[in-house]
Amino acid sequence: MSESTENVDATSAESSDTSTREILDSSVEDAVALYRKVREGKNKELTEKEIADIDKECEIIRNRQVITKDLQHKPVEITNKNGLVVTGPPTLTRFEKARIMGARALQLSLGAPIFIEIPKNATTSLEIAMEELKQRVIPIVIKRTLPNGDYQNIPIDQFA
Repeated sequence: MSESTENVDATSAESSDTSTREILDSSVEDAVALYRKVREGKNKELTEKEIADIDKECEIIRNRQVITKDLQHKPVEITNKNGLVVTGPPTLTRFEKARIMGARALQLSLGAPIFIEIPKNATTSLEIAMEELKQRVIPIVIKRTLPNGDYQNIPIDQFA
């Protein structure tokens, strides 16, 4: 890279930092002005103490650290040594049960092996899936995700 190119890059970086700083400063001052307007009210006479309090609070706003870049959260698996369910209720929700039974019934109808002795009253793959779920022998893991992306993988046998 030539020396003139490096100078242009350095100058553009400095001007970018300067413009960002100007934008941040103006937005902070706009915030202070709005805060002052709200605190002073419309037709209200303020005492010197109230004005001093407002000035002090405005200075606190000016001195706050401005976060210009928010770091992306990386989802983490939540683990528990005791095998307890940490995210959500300690039992399967009705939605989880429906999803498990539907998936397992489909597997059974497509010829998957059965993990229990078939009950005499079971006539459909759904009834067999319901019995397998009742006995907690289906090898399915439930993934419960929190709003921030963290998750917990829970085997069916760990539910109450």
